[in-house]
Amino acid sequence: MIRELDVKQVAETVRNLLVGVNYTLSPDMTAALAHAKEKETSPVGQQVLGMLQDNLQIAKTDMIPICQDTGMAVVFLEIGQDVHFVGGDLNEAVNDGVRRAYVEGFLRKSVVRDPLDRVNTGDNTPAVLHTSIVPGDRVKITVAPKGFGSENMSRTFMLKPADGIEGVKNAVLSAVRDAGPNACPPIVVGVGVGGTFEKCALLAKHALTREVGSANANPIYADLEKELLDTINALGIGPGGLGGSVTALAVHIENYPTHIAGLPCAVNICCHVNRHATEEF
Repeated sequence: MIRELDVKQVAETVRNLLVGVNYTLSPDMTAALAHAKEKETSPVGQQVLGMLQDNLQIAKTDMIPICQDTGMAVVFLEIGQDVHFVGGDLNEAVNDGVRRAYVEGFLRKSVVRDPLDRVNTGDNTPAVLHTSIVPGDRVKITVAPKGFGSENMSRTFMLKPADGIEGVKNAVLSAVRDAGPNACPPIVVGVGVGGTFEKCALLAKHALTREVGSANANPIYADLEKELLDTINALGIGPGGLGGSVTALAVHIENYPTHIAGLPCAVNICCHVNRHATEEF
């Protein structure tokens, strides 16, 4: 049976999620930072993590953004195939939600209308929208506003099949090592393996929306996540890039089938403000 949904509900949900996630860090990230402070062996690293926790509390209490870079709005829409949207254009509804969030929530407008002429759109639109059709009559919206300090440190590698798992490890470590302090550690590392050039990048982006520290369902990738996390933390980059034992809070890998001639791998790094929130209706 077809279920009708007004696109205004989508706009309102996007608006509220984006405002909320820019003011208050998600519970999983908050817990991960607290755990990181307990694990950190460097006094300077502990001090940096303490300052980050203080910043979170100030942002929550005073209702101001956690970070001055409130990101480009990335929105994942999972749409049940039995849903019929009414009341307007779905894409416009998403952008209306983004517009209202950044204007009404006093969030920084960081989007330019064209990569070359660099004229600011004034309301942080358009969003980067990813849609998928799934069974059922529900809609799940996940927002993940992405700051570009860490986004600029992300990489895509078109590996050869012969590179294998060691090639994937080397690609991830290369990206993190090259990022150094520029990605505002402690970081969360999203990794996409498989698919095509664009698919692996999308996998890496989506991996950042997982609950921090959750494991891939495939034991091979779950073990790889743990190994990479340990290796990254042994690099000594540390909180704020000032040295320490906690460079990353988590490594999340998403995988997908690929061509016999390829092994695409993307690394999407996110800073300690790994903003993500989901609502389903």
